[in-house]
Amino acid sequence: MKSTIRNMKAEDAQLIQEVAKISWNATYEGIIPYDVQERFLSSAYNDEMMTRRLDHSLMLIGEQDGILVGFANFSPVNDVGESELAAIYLHPEYQGSGIGTALLQEGIVQLKNVEKIYITVEQDNLIGKSFYDAKGFKMIEQFEEDFDGHILQSVRMVLTL
Repeated sequence: MKSTIRNMKAEDAQLIQEVAKISWNATYEGIIPYDVQERFLSSAYNDEMMTRRLDHSLMLIGEQDGILVGFANFSPVNDVGESELAAIYLHPEYQGSGIGTALLQEGIVQLKNVEKIYITVEQDNLIGKSFYDAKGFKMIEQFEEDFDGHILQSVRMVLTL
């Protein structure tokens, strides 16, 4: 099996939307109500938002044997060398395959002058939290977050490069 990481193209949008939905539904089952997940996905990953992500951020695609199985979305680096990892999602069947690590590493390579990468993850997202812990992210705060009327226990983490 051959995995590759590349930059997003406009024609990837629909497949990214599918991976986001499958990944979110699997990850947040029992954590975030399904209707809240669906509202989030329809606003954060609609066609207009996909175009914005492509035009104004770093969108990386992870492929396995030519099939899009994951993606990562980084904000541009600000004046003090900071970037936000807004999303890193993998189809559940490909979690643990090294593609998430490759997406993070490629983001670090492409983000010129990045010194810190921030991420916010839901405390009960054990797969995500374990991934970030293993990659060297450190917790900087825990807080409650109102997510479309559903209270989440969120964890803010940073990777210092």
